[in-house]
Amino acid sequence: MTFNAETNHGALGRRILLVDDSADAAFALSMLLEALGHQVRTESDGVCALDSIDDFRPDVVVLDIGLPGMNGLDVAREMRKRDATRDALLLALTGYGSAEDRQTALDAGFDHHLTKPVSINDLEALLTRP
Repeated sequence: MTFNAETNHGALGRRILLVDDSADAAFALSMLLEALGHQVRTESDGVCALDSIDDFRPDVVVLDIGLPGMNGLDVAREMRKRDATRDALLLALTGYGSAEDRQTALDAGFDHHLTKPVSINDLEALLTRP
């Protein structure tokens, strides 16, 4: 599949905060999302992610759950309390994929739970919903 930022949702671009402690995974996904016309900021841990939200004001947060220090569940709970991310689309992107893991993520404030490796088509479908 070929992606072209000018023809693939450039007018619908979102501000996406991508939080993943795997530098390679974050880099690859951020490049793909940018090619789809989105503005992406990456952070490698929960504390830095929380520090960046007031300035960046993301529309969408793609958040790994298995982060060092403050895990993604705690980050999601905190984001739901803050004005800058209270109404943002929160997407869990994680290796944890059991039914219990999904429910725990939803209970923490995530809107959707995606298991790695994620299909870019599935992710983009969520990003282009009104």
